[in-house]
Amino acid sequence: MSDDVETDTDKPSRRPLTIRRSETGAVKQSFSHGRSKTVVVETKRRRVLTPKTETEQKAEVAPKKEAPAKKPAPVKTDDRAAKAKAAAQKAAEANRKGSVLRTLSEDEKQARAGALAVARREQQARAKREAAERAEREAREAEERTRLEEERKRAALEEEKRAREAEERRKAEEESQRLLEEEERERKKRNAAKTDARAKGRAAEKERVPDPAEASNPLAQLGGRLKSKRQNLGDDRRDPAKAKESPRRRSGKLTIANALDDEERQRSLASVKRAREREKQARQKRGGDSNRVVREVIIPETITVQELAARMSMRAVDLVRELMSQDQMVTANDILDADTAQLIAEDLGHTVKRVAESDVEEGLGGAADADDDLLPRPPVVTIMGHVDHGKTSLLDALRQTDVVAGEAGGITQHIGAYQITLGEDRKITFLDTPGHAAFTQMRARGAEVTDIIVLVVAADDSIMPQTEEAISHAKAAGVPIIVAINKVDKPDADPNKVRTDLLQHEIQVEGMGGDIQDVEVSALKRTNLDALQDAILLQAELLELKANPNRPAEGAVVEARLDKGRGAVATLLVQRGTLKRGDVVVVGSEWGKVRAMTDDQGRKVNAAVPALPIEILGLNGVPEPGDTFNVVEGEAKAREIAEFRARQRREKAAAQSAGTSLEQMMAQLQDSAVKELPVVIKGDVQGSVEALVGSLMKLNTEEVRVKVLHTGVGGISESDVILAAASNAPVFGFNVRANKQARDEADRSKVEIRYYSVIYNLIDDIKAVLSGMLEPELRETFLGNAEILEVFSISKHGKVAGCRVTEGNVRRGAKVRLIRDNVVIHEGELSQLKRFKDDVQEVPVGQECGMSFANYEDMRSGDVIECFSVEKITRTL
Repeated sequence: MSDDVETDTDKPSRRPLTIRRSETGAVKQSFSHGRSKTVVVETKRRRVLTPKTETEQKAEVAPKKEAPAKKPAPVKTDDRAAKAKAAAQKAAEANRKGSVLRTLSEDEKQARAGALAVARREQQARAKREAAERAEREAREAEERTRLEEERKRAALEEEKRAREAEERRKAEEESQRLLEEEERERKKRNAAKTDARAKGRAAEKERVPDPAEASNPLAQLGGRLKSKRQNLGDDRRDPAKAKESPRRRSGKLTIANALDDEERQRSLASVKRAREREKQARQKRGGDSNRVVREVIIPETITVQELAARMSMRAVDLVRELMSQDQMVTANDILDADTAQLIAEDLGHTVKRVAESDVEEGLGGAADADDDLLPRPPVVTIMGHVDHGKTSLLDALRQTDVVAGEAGGITQHIGAYQITLGEDRKITFLDTPGHAAFTQMRARGAEVTDIIVLVVAADDSIMPQTEEAISHAKAAGVPIIVAINKVDKPDADPNKVRTDLLQHEIQVEGMGGDIQDVEVSALKRTNLDALQDAILLQAELLELKANPNRPAEGAVVEARLDKGRGAVATLLVQRGTLKRGDVVVVGSEWGKVRAMTDDQGRKVNAAVPALPIEILGLNGVPEPGDTFNVVEGEAKAREIAEFRARQRREKAAAQSAGTSLEQMMAQLQDSAVKELPVVIKGDVQGSVEALVGSLMKLNTEEVRVKVLHTGVGGISESDVILAAASNAPVFGFNVRANKQARDEADRSKVEIRYYSVIYNLIDDIKAVLSGMLEPELRETFLGNAEILEVFSISKHGKVAGCRVTEGNVRRGAKVRLIRDNVVIHEGELSQLKRFKDDVQEVPVGQECGMSFANYEDMRSGDVIECFSVEKITRTL
């Protein structure tokens, strides 16, 4: 509704001051949809107060004299009514005169204040409404102006487009008109030639003497005309010049209508346009168009037709048509090899640049660092040694922590990364590796990314198998070694024996005249730890370890796991550059954006310098331990590199599993007779799962083996149980648990789920199961020999051999062999053994007895019966 109000009087007149408190009048209300309405309103006039005179004020202020109290006389009812009436009249007169009191009462003050507040609120609300309406009106006006401007622009574009189309249409019409004029000129020439030929034919016909029969017959006349036309056509064909000038021969049969039709059919304008359009398209397809786009087309090893068309800025349909014209029946989704794609692109006028699929990794590591950019960095030290030689305890003593208390079974089963700070802001990064034989790959990875190896050897055990393995890893990586002889506080400790035994592995310590440092320490008593730190810092100074922190980061994956609620968590060791929060990284075949970083103490950091171990969040999957990570400039490149690496891994696995050669086929046939134990393994970290699978593969023999159906990092899920149920396999969880859905599914499917926290126990249980799958070993024990003296035929029992025991003894139910001329002719079971008429269980040497075989009667005198027993012995791995 509009707020415009019109009074029904053109000019408001000045009205005299009257006693009336209100006035009435008519107003006209106009609405936004065009309607109007007249309403009657009442306007209240403001009350005017006049000041009192001094006399009236004194009269009001002066106190009235009190009259002497008199006893009230009885008043009648009529007098009371008269007095009330008189008082009412006085009050009315006072109101008509407009007299007011000098002061206001409290109620009047409150009423006036309330009215003022209401009026003020109404005024504010009215101002707000007006402001809102004004803003809305301005917005509508701005929108209307924008719309009008857009309409003007659109109209201008439409006008320009119409003008362009009109110009093109005019040019097309002029071209068509020119073609039509040319066609008309050609037609006139042909008609003129035809007219001359027809005139010559008529003249010849006139000169010819008509046949009387032909003159009387119209059909004969028509035949003569057809004959003359054929003769004219024959003359044109015989004369090349005349044939060139003659019109084009009609197609089809020469009918009466065609012969009598003197007018030749003209070409339509639409046909001319279609021909011009076909010629234009053919010219564009051949590459003859001067406005074609020439590009440098990048062609990988394989490319689809659609992708090649997009890189050449042409439609896939046109490229398919071009290939079909070259007898290549392809579709838009077919894959072309690089040579074919290059020929097609060059034929269409483009330049070609051939690239390989592996080129996506070019420049990933970056350029080599200049010597001026290198700054000193902390050394990376890996602690290695045999299991239970005190590696983690020594690291706890250096860090003043207690990691051993949290290890299951008191052994380290994960690789850990820590950094300690010494005096003068000196730092050392430590990697703690497991010492168990199953964690060989972990120790190998630790040796690859480290600068110094601290070989921990217990003074009471000396050199052990995993100590030798650690020495081999250190030599293969070319890393210097510092020998830490631990547990020197034990009574049976012999550090000199350790030094002597190390000589067998070509490790000569300084005390033996070599150049390898050795330190006697005690992790339990925390003795001589300063000497070990000094030895590490001295070796680091000799190595002059430096790195460039001002470049994109790169390094190695120490460990990786799947954490519930946080996703994939990877422990990285930065080797070059600085890793910042928000960087896009490629880790093996996984990629992601670094969302958060924490150090070994659990503190959040925003940047990681070289030699600092950190945990990052944000990867789209769990990487493999030992993979390298690199920072790239964008997510698109990271995704492309990760997909390329994942595709390579899949192709490699498929190539290994495919049995195409004869050797592989023979191996598969041999494997079909091998008993398999299918298992599903889930672990807490990728390194532990890798160690478990490697240990189980070592248990395989020619008769039994472990078939790992699935491995993964994280808790046991319902899909893992379903997979195990399909293959009748157990599910092993290493430091992980199954969720409720997985447990319910395991109860329904009767799938066994076992939990382990120590790798020894899991390997021992699987070894026991594999041992039970082995066929038992049969051990044969010789009992005795008996010689057949005579063979008797008994109707109820068949043939019975009368024998004498010559060696050992013979037992009933034992296994026997029948030997004739030192050749075994039968092997079976002794069914009856009698001495005289009694059945006996055993006959000793030197006595005679009767024997009969089960289901065999070909016995002769002089044969030898060998009696033996077979014992089954359970085998173990």
